Amino acid sequence: MAVSDVVVTTPAAVSKWNVEGEAMCPHRLVLEHVTSRWGVLVLIQLLDRPHRFSELRRAIGRVSEKMLTQTLQTLERDGLVHRDAKPVIPPRVDYSLTDLGREAAEQVQALADWTSRRMDAVLKAREEYDAARG
Repeated sequence: MAVSDVVVTTPAAVSKWNVEGEAMCPHRLVLEHVTSRWGVLVLIQLLDRPHRFSELRRAIGRVSEKMLTQTLQTLERDGLVHRDAKPVIPPRVDYSLTDLGREAAEQVQALADWTSRRMDAVLKAREEYDAARG
């Protein structure tokens, strides 16, 4: 089932943001930001503690400065990440999760944990799929 196939029917979930057929409505954009390749890794990494840019980049690995900067800016704009620039020389900038970001990161971490627990079943399904088309 695709995200676009989900039908929200509970009164609490119905809002001005649920626009049928609108591909880029705000909640879908936030979902894209949170579940993007680098967004997932940033959120999970920041769950433990705040990080400076360079240590966050090292911890995530294989992410360019440009992509990490864009990801952090997007998550900051969405209210998920807090950027704390200290007026010292050399400049020091720390990134941490906001309360909203922590809530999102815990959900992403749960999905990552599920993936880790169920990886054997996924690999088996892939083997069966490939064998059937083989």
